[in-house]
Amino acid sequence: MKRKDRVSRRQFLQTTMGAAGVSFAAAATFLESPPLLASTQLRAPSDRIRFGIVGVGMEGSGLLSTAIRLPGVECAAACDLYDGRHELAREIVGKSIPTTRRYQELLDNKEIDAIIVAVPDHWHKQVVVDALAAGKDVYCEKPFSHNAADGLALVAAASKGDRIVQVGAQRTSSVLCAKAKELYDSGAIGKLSLVEATLGRNDPTGAWEYPPPPDLSPENLDWDTWLGTAPKKAFDPLLFARWRCWKEYGTGVAGDLLVHLLSGMQFVLGINEIPKRVSAFGGIYRWNDGRNTPDVHPVLFEYANVPVYMRLSLGTETTEVTRFMGSKGIIELTEFGVSYMPQAGVDLSPSYYAAAFPSRLRDAYYSQWHAEHDPKPGHEPAPESLSFKGNDYDDLRPHLWKFFDAVRSRQPVLQDAVFGHNAALGCHMANESYYRKVPVHWDPVAQVISS
Repeated sequence: MKRKDRVSRRQFLQTTMGAAGVSFAAAATFLESPPLLASTQLRAPSDRIRFGIVGVGMEGSGLLSTAIRLPGVECAAACDLYDGRHELAREIVGKSIPTTRRYQELLDNKEIDAIIVAVPDHWHKQVVVDALAAGKDVYCEKPFSHNAADGLALVAAASKGDRIVQVGAQRTSSVLCAKAKELYDSGAIGKLSLVEATLGRNDPTGAWEYPPPPDLSPENLDWDTWLGTAPKKAFDPLLFARWRCWKEYGTGVAGDLLVHLLSGMQFVLGINEIPKRVSAFGGIYRWNDGRNTPDVHPVLFEYANVPVYMRLSLGTETTEVTRFMGSKGIIELTEFGVSYMPQAGVDLSPSYYAAAFPSRLRDAYYSQWHAEHDPKPGHEPAPESLSFKGNDYDDLRPHLWKFFDAVRSRQPVLQDAVFGHNAALGCHMANESYYRKVPVHWDPVAQVISS
């Protein structure tokens, strides 16, 4: 399949960004990702980074398509439990490469430097732990873990050696998120008081009702291995294609979507922590297809002593946006832009409460207020909003590039195992609060989610 034919959901749905509700003058700037270092193209073929990929499904095929077009990077082998994806991997790479159902073969290959992991969530821990034990650097799709215990095991495994581990929630590599962080760090919004984010879809594909491969069968899919540690079930093509709908294999909208919002928020605010408290609710309101994860999932968090409200819905399409609100204004981060809308934070006219004064007091108050606050003629304030546009804030190419650059340089990455664990743990807490129907917190002594 040609690269131009492979488009993500975000690319397919891309629309022009606009800053709504802004009455200030606006200055717009287009942001571009920094170019990849051309020097890597001059390295000897023997110095190229060779990677293997485990999982060539919807996410994995996109990762593979992007990675092979990075300078100095080569795909050495691919693994998937469905044989049809062996064919797909060869089509994407454009040549014959070794393919297998057994990921251990990739780990045993001494010529492979790094492993990209794009398997269902319930397989993340085992593949990543095994890859690290084999001395491979690892790029793992989000969410990093399937549950809290898996996350602790992953952090422990990553801490034992000097391997590079990067988690695939790409907002930490986006120029838009970097601009939002720059504005926040500069004090543009003053004292932060609230973060809110919304993400809504309204179509079967967006709700993971994916069509399974027409030829899928127990003959070309290792079904028992795919189930792994999950309860044994009879072969089910829909379960294979739509595993995100069930908590036994996936993590619902929290692990699939909320993790992006939390990762981006932590990056912008410069924090890397577990939320203090989480309270969630919601339900299955639209997609009554047998799933056991909610299709509407509003969540309240407390991070860094600041309330955070995030709302996810698969029942109504809404603008995907994160707002950072402070005493001096708002930073609004959308899929293809970031805007800063200043606020004075002071009275711009006499208080309307003075209308309750008798006229002798009211008139005196008005006169004094204007004398103290009115600007000199010709010096009236003209607040200016700022607007930046760029590639979508889940920008995969620079995120993968940072991983492979770290593999070569051995320099640490921002979205490492601890960052990925903390972001995933916020999602697990959101799920636990939903299922338990009570607020939850993290018990640092017992290392468990408690209610």
